[in-house]
Amino acid sequence: MSIPTSDTLTTSEKRFADGAQYRIEIPSTESPEAFKIAIDEADRIGCPVHRVSQGSGIQMLSDDQIREYSHIGADRGIEVCLFTMPRAGFDVGGMWNAPAGKFIQWQVRGADQLRYSIDEVKRACDLGIRSFLLADIGLIEMVSDLRNSGELPKNLIIKSSAVIAPANPASCKILERLGSDTINVATDLTLPQLSAIRSVTSAPIDMYVESPDGLGGFVRHHETPDMIKYASPLYIKLGLRNSPDIYPCGKHIESLAHNLTLERVRRSKLVYDLIQRQAPEAVMSVPGTSASDLGVPEVA
Repeated sequence: MSIPTSDTLTTSEKRFADGAQYRIEIPSTESPEAFKIAIDEADRIGCPVHRVSQGSGIQMLSDDQIREYSHIGADRGIEVCLFTMPRAGFDVGGMWNAPAGKFIQWQVRGADQLRYSIDEVKRACDLGIRSFLLADIGLIEMVSDLRNSGELPKNLIIKSSAVIAPANPASCKILERLGSDTINVATDLTLPQLSAIRSVTSAPIDMYVESPDGLGGFVRHHETPDMIKYASPLYIKLGLRNSPDIYPCGKHIESLAHNLTLERVRRSKLVYDLIQRQAPEAVMSVPGTSASDLGVPEVA
């Protein structure tokens, strides 16, 4: 497939496996308790939820917590996507903290961290999780190879992280070829740039229509209907501008994390309502139906 040499707008005819154009993800849902809070609030205000993701890392969760994530997700037909760790920012190396090393902190540092990361994926799989958030291209390929060989579940979903920040069609095509099933793109891409990416990949695009400050702090709510039109299939994500980085999360900042989850759900509902007003014809996946390309947990 050729790579486009100009960014032009073209309506996307590509869809999720169930024929839908968009889904809603609640990011930074850092514990099963936060997951429950997100679901309760979403039910209360009428906000659809198809996927939740976590950023602190699998190592920050006990087996019981991962099982609880899995049971909640399986009961509600919601994908649960957990971040792998360790990563460079958790290591003794210092390049991640250098001026040019902003995103290096999320990469896997050394062969040992690759081994630790694969161990975390296998542990979570054994406890029912079927979706993983990866921020290292080598780890993406390794997990994909293990999936293809049968050492990991065939229905495992690989989600490339926003901190990889691919910003052009060629980079996104590489991530898809390595094994990414959904691709977080750079948060500042224009509609024509998103459309050009969509022209070369069928993998769903994960798009922050409001990004955390660390990813630019952009508030792009009103562009969402056009993003759906030109870049579907699309996961719509609401991070929070003017909010602190909470990774790794724990009891010491639990109330803050829970309040941030409530606000992400509220803002997701605002964008969902905007879509209903401006593009009511846009097709959303029916929540809870466990589409074949949704990494809903599996529990015994």
